[in-house]
Amino acid sequence: MKIPVSEVLVKFLENLGVKCIFGIPGSHILPVYDALYDSPIRSILAKHEQAAAFMAGGHARVTGGVGACITTAGPGATNLVTAIASAYADHLPVIAITGEAPTHIFGKGGLQESSGEGGSVDQVALFAGITRYHKLIERTDYLPNVLIQAAKHLLSKTPGPVVLSIPYNVQKELVDADILDQISFARATSEPLIGSQCIAQSVAMLRAAKHPLIIAGYGCIRSGAQDALRHISERLNIPVTSSLKAKGAVDERSALSLGSLGVTSGGHAMRYLQQEADLVMVLGAGFNERTSYVWDKNLLAGKKLIQVDNSAQQLEKVFRADLVVHADLGAYLKALDAAIEEQNLAAKTPLDIAAFVASAQAQADAAGETIFNQQFDQVRALYAWLEQQFPNGLVMFDDNIVFAQNFYRVSAKDRFFPNTGVSSLGHAIPAAIGAGFEVKQPLFAMIGDGGFHMCAMEIMTAVNYDIPLNIVLFNNSTMGLIRKNQHHLYQDRFIDCDFINPDYAMLAQSFGIQHVRVENAQDLSGLSETMDFNQGIKLIEIMIDQDAYPNYSSRR
Repeated sequence: MKIPVSEVLVKFLENLGVKCIFGIPGSHILPVYDALYDSPIRSILAKHEQAAAFMAGGHARVTGGVGACITTAGPGATNLVTAIASAYADHLPVIAITGEAPTHIFGKGGLQESSGEGGSVDQVALFAGITRYHKLIERTDYLPNVLIQAAKHLLSKTPGPVVLSIPYNVQKELVDADILDQISFARATSEPLIGSQCIAQSVAMLRAAKHPLIIAGYGCIRSGAQDALRHISERLNIPVTSSLKAKGAVDERSALSLGSLGVTSGGHAMRYLQQEADLVMVLGAGFNERTSYVWDKNLLAGKKLIQVDNSAQQLEKVFRADLVVHADLGAYLKALDAAIEEQNLAAKTPLDIAAFVASAQAQADAAGETIFNQQFDQVRALYAWLEQQFPNGLVMFDDNIVFAQNFYRVSAKDRFFPNTGVSSLGHAIPAAIGAGFEVKQPLFAMIGDGGFHMCAMEIMTAVNYDIPLNIVLFNNSTMGLIRKNQHHLYQDRFIDCDFINPDYAMLAQSFGIQHVRVENAQDLSGLSETMDFNQGIKLIEIMIDQDAYPNYSSRR
């Protein structure tokens, strides 16, 4: 039996486990949209293609499966670029299906053509550096191989985005219905063998250390290694700090948590690292600009270092290690945990982390190194209120990451998704909306007013599909990071950072959603009495002084 390529593509998505596809239709992709009409996949109309891809990424993050988006040719495809780049940087399995002009007009200046012929936009070149796989499908004879490669990259242990561009006429061509039988949709499960020697060396280094420290990276979460990580930490009394992206790898409200490590954090973990630790275990953490304190060569001076990562590119990228282990974190920590138990490794002398943090805070206060002063008390109070209000956990997508990094202790019941990757403004709201089609916990999008302006209309997507969402908007009428840098580094020569905000109460009213304005910490007390955070859409406006600046230096 023969079926159209458009139907094959939709069945391919179904076999990948796609539940929702986010996008905007156009004439060049309508055959695929027509095939979606009879599919169990739910098609979601976004307001902008970039937001559609952010939604797909948010959906992939909370489900652990493949996120999907769909656009027309030309501008529909080019509007995806930033969000696809974000998925690439964050290793998210996102597939984008884009239309294309019919092949018979390639090179003739067809409407919205992006084939690369005759001076048109070259979509293949455009996506080449930000996808794991991208193909313009001009014929059906190699379609099976294209879909095999797409599935391989989406379902691998280290996935990334895939973009498939299909000309209008190819979508309508007929192919054998059994074409998908050639494709494996099984997730990659193979893990590298963990050599007994590296486990033995790890145990020996732990035995010799007096004050080991674990730096947990996102690899611990991605590999599902949180339980083994927690067990090792508690079994040996090893404190844990995390990269920003790995907040929650261990419960940050536990006795052994030092919170987040990084140049935009409060510095407690760094002080422990420099003053106490003699052995540092870096587990699945890339030493990026934040975590490495802008690649400070003295950060690990005099320390023994074990680095474990499933990516060879991350190993010793910044710092030399005494023991390098190229392995899946889940497999490594499971093997290490078993060896620690088998050899009955003695626990380290307990350290009162709470007392150390209090002392470190006092040192920071005395040295004038506290990141946030009393001008941010309402923000500090907001995150304390969130901890108290949602003891059973929440899901948070966060554009304004510096606040949460310092003020929010991510529990084992929370799911925290900071805007890392390419750090694009305007990510949190559409990503949270994409997640909202799956999650049942209270859902929050944390965003500054500069980023809000880039994605505000997507609130209507949440309205249209009745997605419960709590938007926390930090209002200081400026691009905060830019203004901070122009204050600290450019003698208050402010340019193109300040702006006039709309009346957000009236904006919320026009959207048909609830609005509340928080001027100070006291305004938070009545929120739980007036709002149901599991239902409806709320815009919670947090007022911040335009001249209040976090006290850290990004050195640029």
